[in-house]
Amino acid sequence: MKRLPLLLPLLLMTASAYSQEYLGQLSANPYASKSTGNPYGQYGSPYSAQSIHNPYGQYGSPYSSTSVNNPYTTEAPRIVAPDGTYLGRKSANPYDAVSTANPYGQYGSPYSAKSINNPYGQYGSPYGAQSARNPYATEAPSLISP
Repeated sequence: MKRLPLLLPLLLMTASAYSQEYLGQLSANPYASKSTGNPYGQYGSPYSAQSIHNPYGQYGSPYSSTSVNNPYTTEAPRIVAPDGTYLGRKSANPYDAVSTANPYGQYGSPYSAKSINNPYGQYGSPYGAQSARNPYATEAPSLISP
């Protein structure tokens, strides 16, 4: 019985560390309902709490520690391809090793296979089915809160 009070805080910390929020598909498709490129959808609207385009929201404000627009954050939303491949963090921080804004990192380089910035790669091509840049993509990468 003495171990339960010691384990309870550990269990609560572990449970909160794994709470994640789906933030839509990182997509240029303005018609897909789950697309961040849809200005009228839940994940693309500048008024939605789950949108990276809401300048006052947790994921779009330049001051939030979990925002894609904060140039100092290391806790921006994660990008995951439909096949489960980790594609870095959608971040404005050019110094973070896993940021899509770091042109020298594997997730921000325009030459990396795992970069959404590679115009010839499957995740950055304007023609790829799993690309964040294809306006007709139906299997774009997902954004997951940190």
